Order: sequence, then C-alpha cells, then structure tokens
Amino acid sequence: MSKVGVPLRILCIHGYRQSSASFREKTGALRKLLKKQVELVYIDAPHTVPTSKESELQDKTASVGDNQSGWWFSDAQACSFDARQECESSFGLEQSLEAVRMAVKDLGPFDGILGFSQGAALVAMLCSLQEQKLDPTFNFRFAILVAGFRSGCAQHQYFYKGVNVRVPSLHVFGQDDKVIPEQMSRDLLHIFIGADILTHHGGHFVPAASAHKHIYQEFLKRFQ
Repeated sequence: MSKVGVPLRILCIHGYRQSSASFREKTGALRKLLKKQVELVYIDAPHTVPTSKESELQDKTASVGDNQSGWWFSDAQACSFDARQECESSFGLEQSLEAVRMAVKDLGPFDGILGFSQGAALVAMLCSLQEQKLDPTFNFRFAILVAGFRSGCAQHQYFYKGVNVRVPSLHVFGQDDKVIPEQMSRDLLHIFIGADILTHHGGHFVPAASAHKHIYQEFLKRFQ
C-alpha cells in the first residue's frame, strides 16, 4: 500500500509493435501530468514481431526502428496480430503471463497496472485471473486500460465468461480511434464492476491533456 506522499507504483504494459522504451516515450506527457502521484515502470513483451517497412507504415502505433514486440499472436503461423481477428487458438500468451509474473517478483511490488491497446487487453486478462484467484502473483489494487478490448480468440473466452472483476478500473478510449474503435473498448466494460470511464475526442493514444488531469487524479487518489 502506498504511504501518504509516496508515489503509487504502476506497472506499464505497452501495445502491439511497441517496446518499453517507445511506450515510455509515448507516455511522457502522462508522466509529467502525474509526476507527483505515480511512478511508472515499463516492461517489454517477450515476443519479437516480424517487421517490414510496409507493416510499419500501416501501423501508426508502431515504434519505427525500435524493437517491436507483442504479447500474443492471433495468427500463430504468420506471427501476426489483429484485434478484430477471431481465432480458435493463439500463440504466446502463456509466455507473456510469465513475463508479467517475473516483473512483479523482480520489480514489484506494484500498486496498479496500466495497459495500452493489446497491453490493455492483457491487463483485463490479468485482472480476470486475479478475480478468479487463478494466480496468486497478481494482486493489483487498480487497473487503467487505454484502448482496451476483448480478445477474439476462442481460447481466451474463459477470461470473460461469467466473470465480474472487482478490481477498481479506469477505462480510457478515443472517440476517433480507428485502430480500436470506441465500441470495442466499451464491450470490455461488462466484466468490470463499477468501472470509471475517460473518453477523449482523439484517436489511438494515451491522452494526457490538462482537461484529463482531474479524472486521472481523482481515480488515483482513492489508492493513496
């Protein structure tokens, strides 16, 4: 538990085709906005994403020229991921869960967890495991999910069916997000009890304008 005046420690889970370094850079405005309240700790996904100039141009969230990694692949053969893809099975999630376990053990403890895009989808899974008491490693007091969504993989549906996640959560989504449309993020709200929501008019990014500051702060104050 965070003491008064001590920043909350938050584990940060980057998006697909990103890295800990690029996500740290992309959340610079958020770190500045909340510098008195939080300490953000970033980790890398365990799976390297095959890259090409064409794929980098298509994916505007990619960190061009940087190490690009992902938490799982919806197409195991092609080692690719599409949030809208429905599949029977995926590849790589178990290794990613283990990577987060190791981060908690080696870098923790953490008060909360924050994820973006595929990282936010993973955060929802971690919260589900915590709620179902399927993994004692995860004991987050809160979660922040930016552009989150439900996995379309049949193998992952146990994270959602009949699950009511009581971990306090803040769900952030852009009304002009073309990568993860707002409705995909809203579809994830059903498993979270009493979720807080922050909407913004922009696209696929972590918003950190002064207009959003009080929403983040009011949410985080509950845990300080």
